[in-house]
Amino acid sequence: MAGQDLLHTQPRPMHWLATATAISAVVAAASFVQPPDATATTSPGATGRHPAAAPDPSRVTFPVDCGPNRLDVVKKASGDLDGDGTTETVAVVRCHSGTGSPPSGVYVLAQPDGRRAAPRVVATLLAPAQQRSVQTLAVKDGAISAAVLGYSTQDVPRCCPDVRKSLKWQWKGGKFVQSELPAAVSTRRV
Repeated sequence: MAGQDLLHTQPRPMHWLATATAISAVVAAASFVQPPDATATTSPGATGRHPAAAPDPSRVTFPVDCGPNRLDVVKKASGDLDGDGTTETVAVVRCHSGTGSPPSGVYVLAQPDGRRAAPRVVATLLAPAQQRSVQTLAVKDGAISAAVLGYSTQDVPRCCPDVRKSLKWQWKGGKFVQSELPAAVSTRRV
């Protein structure tokens, strides 16, 4: 047969290695060459849609009964908590009070697909019935963390919490899983 004596018709492992190296070099070089207007995010004009804003807690009906008092949203933080690419909001709410430390509720809010629809509560992380007050709230890398004040016994006056815990919630297995940070295990006067 004609051509049997040509080197490229009888590939050896070294030929395959050289070919793979050349292809890898071309792919790597191509990753550095981009159009001048390339960005990591899409603009509304490119997709025809605007990115969804974080859910607004002022538009939510929370499952909290404050009687004649109003409900206050005292803290909020936003981020993608479940890795689905949408932004959720964590809101800390409590009944309005002129004195004392009213218990807080911590809720995760999501925006339904329709932009005009009100956000909804999709998870309760801390219910007011648990008699805890949230001092700090943060969302970082999909995790929610909060410093929470509470009471060691029923004899402690409700104005003066004596227990501080650092709690963390993370989305795992289709739900928010709570953990307590080790440094906050001790009960102390706050």
